[in-house]
Amino acid sequence: MTASPRRRVLLAAPRGYCAGVDRAVIAVEKALEQYGAPIYVRHEIVHNKYVVQTLEKKGAVFVERTEEVPEGNIVMFSAHGVAPVVHEEAERGRLATIDATCPLVTKVHKEAVRYANEDYDILLIGHEGHEEVIGTSGEAPDHIQLVDGPEDVANVEVRDPSKVVWLSQTTLSVDETMETVDALKTKFPGLVSPPSDDICYATQNRQVAVKQMGADSDLVIVVGSRNSSNSKRLVEVAKLAGAREAYLVDFADEIDEAWLEGVNTVGVTSGASVPDVLVEQVLEWLAERGYGDVEIVKTAEESITFSLPKELRRDLREEAANLVAERGGSGASEE
Repeated sequence: MTASPRRRVLLAAPRGYCAGVDRAVIAVEKALEQYGAPIYVRHEIVHNKYVVQTLEKKGAVFVERTEEVPEGNIVMFSAHGVAPVVHEEAERGRLATIDATCPLVTKVHKEAVRYANEDYDILLIGHEGHEEVIGTSGEAPDHIQLVDGPEDVANVEVRDPSKVVWLSQTTLSVDETMETVDALKTKFPGLVSPPSDDICYATQNRQVAVKQMGADSDLVIVVGSRNSSNSKRLVEVAKLAGAREAYLVDFADEIDEAWLEGVNTVGVTSGASVPDVLVEQVLEWLAERGYGDVEIVKTAEESITFSLPKELRRDLREEAANLVAERGGSGASEE
């Protein structure tokens, strides 16, 4: 009698929260603790449904436009970063601000400003409409043009091929980005690369782990939200690595049992904005169906941390009230 194949789970490490996400989420929690609700956040603080819902229950109010925040209040900018015009909107709206932009995104913003000041054409590799791309583009709108993948390279025109530099959204697939860069270099041999890789360490590390895990997996489950660029990239990387199938889920109850048919090895990972509690729930769901043997696939150690936004060291409620008073406002709007 032939023994049944062993069912197992390969659990990627690293996975989940990166330093920038951890900083941003803690910043919202600290602001609520320090100043009380409401704390307004422009756009989702990070792209994860569970995180947003949890912070809403604590008193965070997420808005898409700065104008939605009543004057005399505090607004926090998300980890994805915002364009300079958004800071100007907050100033006009008499708002105290907390900037929770990931420091790695801030680095890309500074690179954009630097190369624009040197009159380079800047080719920003990224996905149209993504908040990070919108924020970076806003730093130098007259110098930046978006390149949305290798197929978009044919449309790129520059003023001077000897003064062209590429930058990128931090959450892209490393392989796809380099494919785009190679195509750009073929078209513009003098293309300048940024002083350091724009794709963040956490994005790269999670993709490397999935490549190794995906090669040995029949099925890969990526925990993450559908508006999370880095989570969606993990699904793509898993399939390219050899996984028969890969799916993106926010919660364990979104997993379809039919996916397990004929599956012996399930790979599990999560995007950089996903708390590990959601992964634990997926592991419990799998264990209940016979996949209780968990092996860690570790490809990197992560020890990077970022300090909290400096604004949390000030009395922002008083600052917001002063902004209203100094500019002749009638006081903070009703909340």
